[in-house]
Amino acid sequence: METNTVTAKAPSLWGNRFLQTILLSNMLLQIGIWVRNFAILLYVAKQTNNDPYAISLISVAEFAPIFIFSFIGGTFADRWRPKRTMITCDALSAVSVFAVLLTIHFGTWHAVYLVAFISAILSQFSQPSGMRLFKYHIPEEQQQQGMALFQSLMAVFMVLGPMLGTFVYSKFGLETSIAIMGVVFMLSAAVLVRLPEDMTQPQTAGGKGQFRKEFAEGFRYVWQTKVLRMLGAAFILAGLAVGVAQALNIFIVTERLGRDQDFLQYLLMVSGAAMLVGGGVVAVFSKRVAPQLLLIIGMLVGAACTVIVGYSTSVPLTLTVQFINGLVFPCIQIGISTMILKWSHASIVGRVNGVLNPMFVGMMVISMSFAGPLKDSFSLVSIYTGSGLLFLVGAFTMLPIINQKAPENIQTAPSAPSAL
Repeated sequence: METNTVTAKAPSLWGNRFLQTILLSNMLLQIGIWVRNFAILLYVAKQTNNDPYAISLISVAEFAPIFIFSFIGGTFADRWRPKRTMITCDALSAVSVFAVLLTIHFGTWHAVYLVAFISAILSQFSQPSGMRLFKYHIPEEQQQQGMALFQSLMAVFMVLGPMLGTFVYSKFGLETSIAIMGVVFMLSAAVLVRLPEDMTQPQTAGGKGQFRKEFAEGFRYVWQTKVLRMLGAAFILAGLAVGVAQALNIFIVTERLGRDQDFLQYLLMVSGAAMLVGGGVVAVFSKRVAPQLLLIIGMLVGAACTVIVGYSTSVPLTLTVQFINGLVFPCIQIGISTMILKWSHASIVGRVNGVLNPMFVGMMVISMSFAGPLKDSFSLVSIYTGSGLLFLVGAFTMLPIINQKAPENIQTAPSAPSAL
């Protein structure tokens, strides 16, 4: 009788061992990533005298591998044991960081781009494995709340990360900053040992020769599922919008606001504080709001805020708009992640993530690559207005599926999808 009671009522999220472990691992990874990001940004800006091409290349080095390897990583994530995959990827990331550190010390400073490049490749195998485990270990009715908790953690580091990264780089320099990243990746791999054992069985020898078929199945699943197909269209438009704005943020600080480049950390801190509040609000009300509606709200507000940031020359106005944008940004992240989980069968969630993620990141890489030339040809006002319009169109693409319901049998459905 006690067994039936436990089965009927899911344990609280905070008591979930999987969630505890993943949050701790991500906290460590966020420390390393923020220290790395600001160390590389400030170092490259100093070395190149704020050259827009060199600065935008940082983002390209970080996001280009996502576009290239996400399809492959998502397919292998559905084939391999997810726990083992995540531990191995974090350990390999740490080893690669120390190898690049030696190259920087004894070779050329341009190797800093490799730190982000290699880490991004390995994350394409680790991240979909984490999504797959999330699907297995978090009850469906708690998944949107679980995503809200992840978003809240990211928001904490949006506040603390810039301060931490700037402090470490200013105090200890580039090499120590990168070494810290290597250490925390090793600690993350150690923490992930606490994850529940993989429930998936090793594939048979016959299954190992079906990579191409499984690879194509991910694309077919997304195309045949209307919600995921429309989400892909929104991804493409949002990626184009975010890429340019993200690559040129430092010029909003220096040109539109007339501040030193270090002021960028305060813009990020304001956004992070707002994201922390917004993530908490979404966590409370997540069961009452469809993930499609969350995504539409986030994109509409993001469109307006992007345009205003481009026009503003007032520090108080820009900070206020950044706060509003940060407040609703969790709606985008939580909406996207929840839709992928709810409309994807557990056996294919890695491939779905591997198909959709590059649509967003690939467009980001393209727009980041053109950020430098666009900056030379157009004003920041024009560029940010264009980005806002792309967000707006992306929101409109979601309207046809706003009332779509997730299939109830998604956990037990066969991996070959029917049109939804």
